[in-house]
Amino acid sequence: MSLDVPTRPPSTPPAPPAAPRRRGRRALSGWLYATPTAVFVVALFVAPLGLVLVMSAARWPLLSGFRGWNFPDNYAKAVDNRFFLDSVVFTVKYTVLATVLLIGLGLGLALLVQESTRWKGLLRTSILVPSALGLASASLLFYVLYSPLAGPLSPLMAELGATFLGTPNAALWSTLFLIVWRYAGFYMLLMLVGLQGIPVEVYEAARMDGASRWQLFRHVTLPLLRPTLALTTVLCVTGSLLAFEQFYILTKGGPDNSTISVVQLVYSVAFQGQNDLGVAAALSVLVLGALVLVNVLQLRAFRRPEEGT
Repeated sequence: MSLDVPTRPPSTPPAPPAAPRRRGRRALSGWLYATPTAVFVVALFVAPLGLVLVMSAARWPLLSGFRGWNFPDNYAKAVDNRFFLDSVVFTVKYTVLATVLLIGLGLGLALLVQESTRWKGLLRTSILVPSALGLASASLLFYVLYSPLAGPLSPLMAELGATFLGTPNAALWSTLFLIVWRYAGFYMLLMLVGLQGIPVEVYEAARMDGASRWQLFRHVTLPLLRPTLALTTVLCVTGSLLAFEQFYILTKGGPDNSTISVVQLVYSVAFQGQNDLGVAAALSVLVLGALVLVNVLQLRAFRRPEEGT
């Protein structure tokens, strides 16, 4: 006698979950979306940077191309250039003055126009309008304005015995006036965005505690504006260290080579006089290293104490 034990029919294996497939499609979509930006960055930043590094270690005349390796001779020639130290000192001086003026004036204008007044919109627009003009166009405009022959202020300056671009200090401050006129509205806008991000309740609580306007500015506005101040300072210092158009158009490095910026020296070495792209590339690498170091120090200086080192 046998007992027939019913057997369970074989079950089909469970279908694999769809989650890994969805994650794979999302990852593929992400890579496809990022590809145009990656190509743009590689083509316009990574590849030129690699070429500059190669050129800085090679003999590379302007019209002859690669002529062999000579590292570190290009860097030694760059530092030994007779205008190198003067251009560094002038660029640092210009950067400090431009940063103080632009950050201070931008913050002051932002505090002025943040209040709800009748003329707030007109005031904001009038301050921001010069920012729409390109720096080269603004430099040409001020070049005509400063001209001792055709400038509208030339008769007055002749009567006063003064000049806009005839002395080193006059050339520096005339250029700074152009930069402040051109960029003050832009930095005002950045500061205004930061100010509007501060909660009103913080000011109300401080006023209830009896804080004055100066105490509100010092103990509330400035600490909460730290990220905006860090951003504007990095932008201003970086732009000032890379100054070129305003000095190339207004002063041509004069008078007496007193307004040669570092980037203008790079241009001069590459396309004027020496026509040596290798030495110019070495100067560019030195400028890039200085920019990275300065930005790191700035970001560390603006870091909150609770964020650590």
